Amino acid sequence: MIEKPELHNLLSTAISAAVRAGYKIMEVYNSDDFQVNLKSDRTPLTLADRLAHEEIKNSLTKTFIPVLSEEGRNILYEERKGWDYFWVVDPLDGTKEFIKRNGEFTVNIALILEQYPVAGVIYVPVTGKLYFSIKDEGSFMVSSILALPDFETTFKDLQSQSLKLPLPIERESLVVVESRSHSTPETIQYINNLSEQYSKLELLPIGSSLKMCMIAEGKADLYPRLSLSSEWDTAAGQAIVEGAGFKVITYETGERLSYNKEELVNPWFVVTNGRAK
Repeated sequence: MIEKPELHNLLSTAISAAVRAGYKIMEVYNSDDFQVNLKSDRTPLTLADRLAHEEIKNSLTKTFIPVLSEEGRNILYEERKGWDYFWVVDPLDGTKEFIKRNGEFTVNIALILEQYPVAGVIYVPVTGKLYFSIKDEGSFMVSSILALPDFETTFKDLQSQSLKLPLPIERESLVVVESRSHSTPETIQYINNLSEQYSKLELLPIGSSLKMCMIAEGKADLYPRLSLSSEWDTAAGQAIVEGAGFKVITYETGERLSYNKEELVNPWFVVTNGRAK
């Protein structure tokens, strides 16, 4: 088991890597050359994905903990099934939103211990918002961290300028967030059923892991994902949500979402703060 001071150091490394990756992403975002290619599953891959991946990989390699990334997804299960600790990385979550230039994309890094997240970081390059969490200490948010190519920080420094999540936000309506780019008929039906139960229901389409951040922050109550997603899409968000005291559970069984499965595809899941019954 990694002791708390070392876990702090590992999270600091991940946060620094995420912010530096954010700088690389913004360089491409503000250019006219995204260099968009299609991956084997027909989803887009840009120059920003590749540059962010390299930045994060180079930083995390120094921790001597294995890295499972969207851009390095082909590690055999026979090799990774024995991992106790490993990093799960999505260097640019929300590539479709990046291409649309709507700002709804993030850098996601999580540390997994025996199938479940124990630390996580989500950085929003356009706004500079930073979310991070660590097991048994909670989740936190810093409102603005400027993306710089040589950014370095410590857990202690960040914690001193952060707000603990969730924030004290009061409202009457039930706020449901849904994927801006991955809605399905099942999701629509799920939300329609909710609208019959709750007269004051507000629906917000949002890209990337920002949906999970909104629940951790206290701005939303429920996020149903009744479509396919991958482990790197959710690991950091789950760390932030759980650190705030909320849940990411499978739609069918209600069990906690787990990682390092033989197939790196998540079952349908629901993120909830428990307000919706």
